[in-house]
Amino acid sequence: MINFIKNFRKDEDGAVTVDWVVLTAAVVALAAVAYNGISSGTGTLSGAINTELSGVTPSTGL
Repeated sequence: MINFIKNFRKDEDGAVTVDWVVLTAAVVALAAVAYNGISSGTGTLSGAINTELSGVTPSTGL
């Protein structure tokens, strides 16, 4: 039983998988933060454009 525990502690087969999972989770989290920032910025910009265009009257001729 002691040998099993020692071998289990030395085994690093799953360590690379854990590294990739953590790295992927970090990339996804950064993408979510970036999306949140871009989303709020574009929402503000589209609101400003809508406000400016609402006061414009279309011309009747070309």
